[in-house]
Amino acid sequence: MVETVTRDELKQGLAEGKILLLDVREPDEFAAGHIPGAVNFPLSRFEPQNLPREAGKRIVFSCRSGQRTQRAMEMARLGGRSDANTHYAGSMNDWLAAGEPVEK
Repeated sequence: MVETVTRDELKQGLAEGKILLLDVREPDEFAAGHIPGAVNFPLSRFEPQNLPREAGKRIVFSCRSGQRTQRAMEMARLGGRSDANTHYAGSMNDWLAAGEPVEK
């Protein structure tokens, strides 16, 4: 089952240390600007067994528009990671449209 977080839920989860945000865009995209606190985990090198596990943190995927997050969740599921089924559907497009800060 796929779960979605809103921008506000993402911001709150990051602020409280309850979300591990994995940005599945490529390193050059990530370097050009990403959501503060995100970790780059490129889809092109995606290995479900290498997904981090941090106690008390929920894995949430993001990308540019939300399309690659769908693929990441499917790959995680097929790799046996049922805990990696959440994404920020609007991803960077939504984040930037709302005027939220980015890190470079």
